[in-house]
Amino acid sequence: MPNALEAVKQAAMDAVKAGKPTEVLFGTVISADPLKIQVEQKLALGEKQIILCRNVKDYPVEMSVEHFTEETDGHQHPYRGKKVFLVHNRLKAGEEVVLLRVQGGQKYLVIDRL
Repeated sequence: MPNALEAVKQAAMDAVKAGKPTEVLFGTVISADPLKIQVEQKLALGEKQIILCRNVKDYPVEMSVEHFTEETDGHQHPYRGKKVFLVHNRLKAGEEVVLLRVQGGQKYLVIDRL
């Protein structure tokens, strides 16, 4: 899976190849599931047109932890090691986002929230 910088570079190259330069746009999430983003008054983007950066979706992250569980009935346990946690970063209805138009206007890369 490409990181955000690689995705932006690829988007820019695809746009140049298509003869339509990359354009920065602003939109509003009108539905989270299925994902729909309103860009301008007439353009509503669906999931097939949207590419999401990690900034705007849920993703797992591995972290090192070293602490104790909460005390219950006078008893605690150590909690150590590498653990996988889910970062809840999914877009929600009503949020405003920044997008890049790519591939001649066929795909839109959602970079971040405003």
